[in-house]
Amino acid sequence: MNKLEIIERGTGYFIINGDLTFSNIDKNTLQALPLSTSIRAITLDLNQVGLTDSAGLALMIEWIKYARKKRIQTVLKNIPEQLHNIAKLSGLDKIGFLTTHTDSII
Repeated sequence: MNKLEIIERGTGYFIINGDLTFSNIDKNTLQALPLSTSIRAITLDLNQVGLTDSAGLALMIEWIKYARKKRIQTVLKNIPEQLHNIAKLSGLDKIGFLTTHTDSII
């Protein structure tokens, strides 16, 4: 199990490192994404994500909703195959949540 970390690599660019699983995500994880009102777009780079499960998918959905409330465009980059497959099983691929395996603009 790899602890979940959010690493900011510039304004609006975040590297998500670790596992996106039930054991790593809690109710405080949503607020862990530091979004300021001056940012118009964010990129979540998922290249360093290890394991993921449906909790990881739920977290991505919540972060996107959180950003939308602040009128911030979200780009998911380097989406893990496992996360894409969970979204596909959930039918979220049909609504454009994860459109490709590399980048998705929400």
